Parts: sequence; C-alpha cells; structure tokens
Amino acid sequence: MSGLTRDTMRSMSRLEKLNLDIKLSREETASRFTEGQKRLLQLRLISAGMMPPSILGPPICVVMEGWDASGKGGCIKRLVSGLDPRHVRVHQFSAPTPSEKRHHFLTRFWPSLPGWGGMAVLDRSWYGRVLVERVERFASHDEWRRSYQQIRWFEKMLSEEGTVFVKIWLHISHKEQGKRFRDRETNPLKQWKLTPEDHRNRAKRPEYLEALEDMFLHTDQPCAPWRIIPANSKNYARIAVIETVNHHIEEGLRAQGIEPPPLLDQT
Repeated sequence: MSGLTRDTMRSMSRLEKLNLDIKLSREETASRFTEGQKRLLQLRLISAGMMPPSILGPPICVVMEGWDASGKGGCIKRLVSGLDPRHVRVHQFSAPTPSEKRHHFLTRFWPSLPGWGGMAVLDRSWYGRVLVERVERFASHDEWRRSYQQIRWFEKMLSEEGTVFVKIWLHISHKEQGKRFRDRETNPLKQWKLTPEDHRNRAKRPEYLEALEDMFLHTDQPCAPWRIIPANSKNYARIAVIETVNHHIEEGLRAQGIEPPPLLDQT
C-alpha cells in the first residue's frame, strides 16, 4: 500500500481499529430490533406525508455497500420488512450492461433515485466505479480517479435539493468472510450466492482495502458521510443499519423544519 497519503492512513485506522466482535444479548437484540422497526415505520410515514404534519419529507436514499458475504441482503431484508412495499423501493445493481456502458457511469442510477416523500435502498451503487472497476481494471486509472470528484458533485447536488444520503459499509474480517463462504458452499439453498468472482475478489483483499481507504478519503463529505458498521455479528449489523437509517431520517426531517415526534407507543 505504498504511496498512500497521511490522510489516507488516518482513514485506514477507522477500519483497523473497528471492533468487529461486537455482539448483543438475545434480549437486547429483540428489544432494539422491535423498537428500531417501529421507529422506522413512524419516520417513514411522516416523511411520506402520511402522518402529521402531512407534508412530503425529503428523499431518502440508503446506499448499501460491503464485502461479499458481509450480510447486505439480510440487512436490507430486515430494514424494509416492517414497511409497506408501496413506501420503499429496493434496487439491486450488478455489472453494467453493454448498453449502459455507452453512457456516463452515473446515468444508470438516475431512475432509481427517490423523489420527495420517497425512499430507495440501493444494493450496491455507483461506488462500484472506484472499487471493483478499479481493482479489476474495468475502468482506466484516469476514469476511476476523476470519478471521486464526479461522485462528490453528484451527491452534493442531490443533497442540496434535499436528498438524505445514508451510505453504509458493512465490514467483516477476512476470517469471517472465509467462514461464510464455506457455509454457503455446504448449503444447497445458498450455493447460488457464491460465484468464482467472489473467490477472486477475496484473493484481492489487500487491493480492495487500498481502494476502500481512497473511497472513504475522497467521498466522505458532510452532506453524504460514510457509516462503517461492524458486521461479524449479523444481528448487531442488522440492528445498527436500522438505527443508523433512523438517525439520518430524523436529521433530514429536522433540516426541512419537521421535528420528529417521540416514538409512538403501539402496545
């Protein structure tokens, strides 16, 4: 990782010092999960204008990124399971098609962005440009280098129009990732999740770590900050994702002059 700046090394320490072994008791897991889902439902209805003050709140865009087998799918499933499907859209992105490659790399994401009162969850995103496309040489050095600025402009432009960005990176250890790969290999119902590309990416973890640190350094901005969540414990990660989204929605509502009320007692 030679050539990294001092700022990059400071960013790197966020990953190195992250406590990946955080766990919750069964009781705390159940309590925080239930409360988090109730709060998200309440905030979602408020932002959709379906509860007082009955005005449309800001667009909510949750960007889910993380290592292969870090639990993105499980976190997304728990995040949206308590919401009416009409009130949230989940979009999954893989490699761009030949037709999409003819356009600017950000173009294919526009149709999935939420409008006022809307919420979208993106399973992977434009950050593939500076991660997999960089490491696998799908984008040239000049292309992925200038993408940092383009991404910052893109997110800043949307945030100035009111969009609330919740950018999450699920971080797991190399050892935990290997364990989850083996679990998928031995489970007939999960084998489809594991591809040769996953093994190739795992072998290039040092290159991805370097790309990750650059990504945090160049695209972590006040209007769209990164939230790194320890994910060795799936239960902890799922709760942390819900609570992180709730926090950002509350901040977004306040920025529009809407004070989130206390959690409703639904019992």
